[in-house]
Amino acid sequence: MEGLSERQYAARVGLSRGAIQKAKATGRLVLHGDGSIDAAASDALRAEATDPSKTRKPPQSKLKPVPEAAVSAVGETLREQGLAAPPIGTGTTFLQAKTANEVLKAQERRLRLQKLKGELIERARALSLVFRLARQERDVWVNWPARAAALMAADLGVEPAAMQKVLEKHVRAQLDELAEVKPDLR
Repeated sequence: MEGLSERQYAARVGLSRGAIQKAKATGRLVLHGDGSIDAAASDALRAEATDPSKTRKPPQSKLKPVPEAAVSAVGETLREQGLAAPPIGTGTTFLQAKTANEVLKAQERRLRLQKLKGELIERARALSLVFRLARQERDVWVNWPARAAALMAADLGVEPAAMQKVLEKHVRAQLDELAEVKPDLR
């Protein structure tokens, strides 16, 4: 056999065997004496005779490009778990992405379980509780000089009003200092 069979040529050009048989029957292919297809000559003849508007376009990839942020998040998740992660910008294998996905699902389940057990609370609730506790603590300290000044003044033998004034001044200074401390609940 000098050239290609119908099946071989069909696979080479990306057409069905039926389409090749039809082209052969209508004389749009160049054949050798033994009936096999001369590939180079047939390609040239088909290129001349084929209307470009009626040719099939090669199938477009249905895969969307993955954002770099997603790829770096996969790498970060893998590194957090002590697993091998690809260098940034080199791409991630399917196995690495799947492993990162499973790790994230396990972390999410663990967090959900901790929340159900009451071991975790919502961030907004935690902030509210911390604020309320700090407010209560502040109110206790603001009222303390009025309660303690008379007792301290009697122990020291000084005037209660003066003692209360000094205590209030120092307590307020301390509270002003503490007010600048911001809790970081991240």
